Amino acid sequence: MKKTLVTALTTALVVGAASTTFAAQNPFQDVPAEHWAYDAVAQLANDGIIEGYGDSTFKGDNRITRYEMAQMVARALAKQNVTGNDKALLDKLAAEFGDELNNLGVRVSNLEKNADKVKWNGEARYTYTSKRTEAVDGKKTKVNDDELLLRLEPSAEINSNWHVKARIDASTDLALDSDTKAAGPEHGSSQNANAKLKRIWAQGDYKNFQVKLGKFGVATNYDNSMMLNDQASGAAVTVGNKLKATVFAGRIDLAGDSTLDSAGLAANWRDDQAANLQSVALSYKTGSLAGTAAYYHATADGFKTANYAKSGTEGNFGAWELAGSYKFGKDVALGGAYIKNEKADYYNKAGMVQLDYKGAQKANKGTWGAYVAYRHIGKYAVIDANTDDAQLNSKGWAVGGNYTLFKNTVANVKYFNGEDLNTKKDVSKLFGRVEFFF
Repeated sequence: MKKTLVTALTTALVVGAASTTFAAQNPFQDVPAEHWAYDAVAQLANDGIIEGYGDSTFKGDNRITRYEMAQMVARALAKQNVTGNDKALLDKLAAEFGDELNNLGVRVSNLEKNADKVKWNGEARYTYTSKRTEAVDGKKTKVNDDELLLRLEPSAEINSNWHVKARIDASTDLALDSDTKAAGPEHGSSQNANAKLKRIWAQGDYKNFQVKLGKFGVATNYDNSMMLNDQASGAAVTVGNKLKATVFAGRIDLAGDSTLDSAGLAANWRDDQAANLQSVALSYKTGSLAGTAAYYHATADGFKTANYAKSGTEGNFGAWELAGSYKFGKDVALGGAYIKNEKADYYNKAGMVQLDYKGAQKANKGTWGAYVAYRHIGKYAVIDANTDDAQLNSKGWAVGGNYTLFKNTVANVKYFNGEDLNTKKDVSKLFGRVEFFF
């Protein structure tokens, strides 16, 4: 019944919003089909929070009205066991239908209609990493890093389709006491006490169409992609529904914490430490199956070295990736990825296979998840590896888990054990993180 309700309710809302012939009868004519309320209603109906009419049916032949929607919200508000994300969505709907709820005698306090026009999200987190490496002569080294990070993510609604979004990060390495002191070889690459505007962009969301302009995250969030976890300046366009096409063109900074910098290419940069980057991806997701095929092309002086290509004059990065996942029921998922950089002659492949069980939900205390994976990461195969457990230019096994300690407080632990692709010696990495979301 829940799935039927979701389909019928969403369809009725969309039809009501799109209709012009029956505009006088359509109370949703001023709410675009892309408005957040549509997704909120569908999600709450799917979770069993919002129900249909009094007899638990929706009467799909009827066009829904704001008054009827308010009745459903009122019944949901009377429930005592609504928590987490469902509670947040219900509060937003209560604000949207505040006038109708007041007419019904349901008083909604401390809520403001359209309160989502400007909002701030963020997190404070502590991260510990310990990398252990064995040299060719058998000497073992250990590099530890303790980092605190404060992240703020404001979002301002311009209209029903466009938002301006940003990210501000401030971080500090706990092993460093002076703002002017750089991280030494016994620590990681973090700089102490810095605050930066990392991202700022405008985003337009339409039915089956999205555009981003500015400096924004280009993390390849396709299921199990390994290529990117960074931000870049430029433009990205996504079209489609179940089958989506995404095209990006812009510039990406390869200095700092990128995989290619860590691989030693920084020494070959001239005046410009950024690369021109273009990518195109086709992704498909339906039910339990998700898959992506993508191609990435970048140009930078850093690629002009014999360590990267035999000619030493290549100057290009050109890699394709296949990635995907399949869910077995609601708790178990199997995923994998494969990457080949056709422009590099050394360490030009990356891949992984991963088995996931459940997963921590930050809004629900006590939820947890675990995974086991095998990874192979050639240092010239990825631009900025979208994984934080494995060491660069290595292959081996990784295990990890996460747990919601309290509402909006999640702990992560990961461990990797493998061998260096060059020296064939042992490498390992321990990763721990506690995140506080607000």
